[in-house]
Amino acid sequence: MATRSNICKPFAFYLCPERKISFDGFVHYEGRRFGVPYWYTQKTCRIRRDSFTLYIYASDLSKVLTTHDVTWMRRDSFCRDQYVTEQPEEVPSMPVKTRIFQIEPPKQHSGFEKFNFEEGLWDE
Repeated sequence: MATRSNICKPFAFYLCPERKISFDGFVHYEGRRFGVPYWYTQKTCRIRRDSFTLYIYASDLSKVLTTHDVTWMRRDSFCRDQYVTEQPEEVPSMPVKTRIFQIEPPKQHSGFEKFNFEEGLWDE
C-alpha cells in the first residue's frame, strides 16, 4: 500500500476531509458511495479526489486503503476486499447434549381396513 502521495503535510488533514464509514462498508462523497476494505476496522477514514481518482486513506493518513475511479454513475462503487468471501464457522459454546431418535408410529386402525377384502369381511 502506498503512503501519503504528494500532499503537503501541514495541509493534509485539511485537504483530506474525514468521513464516517457506514455499517455496510461505504463512505459517502460527492453524492456517491465508495467502498472501504473490510479489514480496516476504524469507524472513519479520510478522502481525497485527484481528477478522476478518489483516494481513501486511513484516518491518520498513514496509508492508502483503496482507490476508486470517479465516474458520473450513481451506482455504488465497490472495492477489492470490501466483503469477506468466507464466513467463519460458528463453534458452539456448550457441548451438544440433545439426542434425536425416530420412533415407530403407533399401530392404529385406519378406517380403510374394512375394505381389505383379501383377509375377509370385517363383520364376519
